[in-house]
Amino acid sequence: MVKEKKEKKTTTRSAIADVVTRDYTIHLHKAIHGRSFKKRAPYAVKAIQKFAKEHMGTSDVRLDPLLNKEIWKQGVKSVPHRLRLRLSRRRNDEEDAKEKLYTYVTYVHVPSFKGLQTTVVDQ
Repeated sequence: MVKEKKEKKTTTRSAIADVVTRDYTIHLHKAIHGRSFKKRAPYAVKAIQKFAKEHMGTSDVRLDPLLNKEIWKQGVKSVPHRLRLRLSRRRNDEEDAKEKLYTYVTYVHVPSFKGLQTTVVDQ
């Protein structure tokens, strides 16, 4: 018995259809659990970049300076447990860009994280 291999379908998507903005809630407390105190905030930044890379499918992830300020607001060892993030997949208009798209991550202030779901935002 010889098993047949399935061929992968390669589909190309247009960059216009790929431009999308979504709001996510990320549980940073899980990501930085067990890290030493002096490495918690830098690791939280790396965890956000990894999250954005997975969910948006772009290797170029850029963080908003206000998001960085929000992560570091309570110091290096006291990172917020949860953050509401707005991930925007945008077209890269630079001439010598390696990829057509990049992800821009911003902070969204919410009074409570109870009952929040991932939502698509129209911009």
